[in-house]
Amino acid sequence: MPHNASRYLAESPRVGIRHFTYEDGAEFTARARESKDLHQPWLFPPDGGDAYTAYASRLIEDPTKAGFLVCEKDGEQGDGAIAGFININNIVEGGFRCGALGYGAFAHSAGRGLMREGLDLVVGYAFGPMRLHRLEINAQPVNTASIALARSCGFRLEGFSPKMIYIDGDWRDHERWAITAEMRA
Repeated sequence: MPHNASRYLAESPRVGIRHFTYEDGAEFTARARESKDLHQPWLFPPDGGDAYTAYASRLIEDPTKAGFLVCEKDGEQGDGAIAGFININNIVEGGFRCGALGYGAFAHSAGRGLMREGLDLVVGYAFGPMRLHRLEINAQPVNTASIALARSCGFRLEGFSPKMIYIDGDWRDHERWAITAEMRA
């Protein structure tokens, strides 16, 4: 489903980032269904219409969240095809100015460096227009692709949190990765 490039909040040579819309539901859920083997057991993005509407609603309407779609520019799947998503959750303003990142690539774009470009754009946008100071990523230690993406974008390992997040029926251990605006500069 092509999207107008002028809707991008930021662009790199191969991708642009933009906010979620309710109209993205059909493409997003189709790509989530195609990507189950890639995502599970770490991630369970919505793969049906009602679930997408509820998910997108939180990202669109809740001021403590910001959702970004990573879209291919002139890609194999068509101009504007959704390659993945990056969400900033638990946004705290004031003296803290921090948020927690979550992300996922879709199967057709995995391993092509598109999410690396997209995450770099989201970090720049968070430290620029959003005026955040710190971003955190919590990744399960066995999710080597997620950790590699965090590392490649300049995040540093800060610690280990046992049984931190309830995922797929159990409390999962996570590594804590972070970056600050000073590190980015």
